[in-house]
Formats: sequence, structure tokens, C-alpha cells
Amino acid sequence: MDDDRTREFSRRTLFLAGGGIGVAALLGSLAAPGAAADADAAGMDAAGMRLAGVDPAAVPASRRFDLTQPSHDLFRHVRLHNRTVQQSFAFDNVNRRLFVAQRRDGSASGAGSLCISRLDFSGRLLGHMYLTGFGHGVSFGVDASGTTSRLWTEIEANGNGYGRRLARFDFVSGRTLTNSSSHLTRLPAVAGASEHTCTIDPVHRRLIIRYHTSAGKRFAVYALDQVTGSTLGPKLADVAQPSLGSPAPVFQGYAAYGRYVYLLTGTSYADSPTLNSRVTSVDLQTGAIRQGPVITRAGSTLSFREPEGMGVYRTAAGQDRLFLGFASGATGDRRSNLFYKNVLI
Repeated sequence: MDDDRTREFSRRTLFLAGGGIGVAALLGSLAAPGAAADADAAGMDAAGMRLAGVDPAAVPASRRFDLTQPSHDLFRHVRLHNRTVQQSFAFDNVNRRLFVAQRRDGSASGAGSLCISRLDFSGRLLGHMYLTGFGHGVSFGVDASGTTSRLWTEIEANGNGYGRRLARFDFVSGRTLTNSSSHLTRLPAVAGASEHTCTIDPVHRRLIIRYHTSAGKRFAVYALDQVTGSTLGPKLADVAQPSLGSPAPVFQGYAAYGRYVYLLTGTSYADSPTLNSRVTSVDLQTGAIRQGPVITRAGSTLSFREPEGMGVYRTAAGQDRLFLGFASGATGDRRSNLFYKNVLI
């Protein structure tokens, strides 16, 4: 299980230098022996039916993060531009930027209005955007377009506050966008989906879409560089989100790395005095749980402590990190807290 420990090293040094093990982690990642593939189940859905057009070799074996290893601090108790609970976060791995999404102060929970804060890696606020009528903010992605950070988010919030489709746009501090803005590049919907969120695997350059159907939640994988405003490109994988227990735990975010998608669940101490935040890895070829759910004690001494968001980042030295986010603080003064795991197996 995770440690709740604060590192004495410089946050910037940790992010850029990789804590002294980045080269080894990178070389190991290139070797990518991974776990053995479940060849019989590859390219099939949860019911064992082969999915049309999905290549079972399109998401090859890779290493994965060991969820039982300790978590390390990036920062704690950071103020965002607004004072609501953070919902998710994402990194621009090229321009070395961090973005955090939260519901806009004063907006209704179902309105889909978000505030995106840009932070440096010590937690200093560097800018913000407002998004009107976009979605809940469970997850979003960022990639680089030159020196500009391009955000990939849900848009067109439905009656529950979740986006009906996806769009991408440039981050411009101080700008407010509506879901009909000309600054958006709208993406095609996944066939049969009524709600969409996404994340980006920045190491393997993939777009992962979590979408809702009448049968439940699913994850679809696409090559990021083949996605345009008119097509998502060939679908590399498509699996059902597996059951994580009964009753189903509260879903709080996801991130992808190689062959695996990582899920974060749990509630705040206000809703459960018992620590119930868990992380799980799921094979994107088979839909099977690879590890977990594993209790995480990252930030266990925080006040409130609601799990909120996941992300993947590769340091300049080549160390890959799986990040977990938690909200802390009192109502009207919620804070952002980020932790990471860096052991690959």
C-alpha cells in the first residue's frame, strides 16, 4: 500500500531529473517485456465477442505501474483559480505544463461549466480559462502544438452535466469559451455513445475515450496522431469497464500508459471516515483487471481528501510517472494535491 510521505527534494528537480532512476526506467520501458498477453481474449469485449475492426495486436504488451509501491508528493494544499473541488488534471509533456479542471465557482453542478487552471510543478498559478456548458470534468487530455498546449475535453453537457462529445482547443489564459465557440475543433462521437470523456497517453501517443452506452461504460483507444476533426481514425482497442465491486465504488478518474488503463475510485472522508480510495489497472486488450483494486494511502493525512483525477507524465530524464490527485480543505477553500508512483514492472 502507499506511503503518506513528503519528499524533501526540490519539486522541480524531481520533475526534470527523474529522482535518479529515470534512465533505468526509460530503458526498461523500451524493453517492454510486460505481462504475458491473454491471446485468447485479445480484441474481445467483456462478453467474449470479437469487436469488428479491432486489431488484437494494435496495443502491444508494455510494462505497467506497480500499484502496491509507495506514492511520492509533487505538491500539497495548492490553491487553484476557483475554490471548488478539483475534478481532474493533465500534463503537456512537451512544454512541461500542468492543467487542473474544476467546476466554476457559482455554477450549478449539472451546467458543465469548468475552470481550467494552469500551474507550474511547484503549484504556482500561471493562468486560467473558463469553459461554459462543457461537462463534468472527470478527465481530459493535453498535447502540444508547438509551444501551445492543446486541451481535449468533453463538450455539450447533457442534463446530468456530462459531455455528449469531445473537442480540442488551444489553452489561452483569460479566455472564456462556450461549447459553440469557433475556437473548438469538434471530434466525431464514438458510435453508440451518449457521453464522452478522454485522456491521453503521452508516452505512447494514444487517445483513450471513456464512453457511455446503454450497456455501460467502455474504453476505446485511438492513435492520437491520426485523430482529426472528421475522424477518430482506426480503433486500436475497445473494452468494457470491468466491475470493481458491488456496490460499484465512486469513479473518480483514469489515465492510460501502454497496454493499461488505470482507474481511481473512492470518496472523501466526509462521505466515508474509512479510507476507501483505490487504484486498479485494466488490460486494454482484454478488459481484464491486471492489478487491484489496491487501497492507496497517498495523502492519507489530508483533510477532506477526495480522490480526483489521474494522469501520466514523463520527466525530461525519461522517468514515467502515474499521478493521483486528491482534493483537500474546507468548503469554499478546496485545495489541490498531487502524488505519483514511478515503479514499472
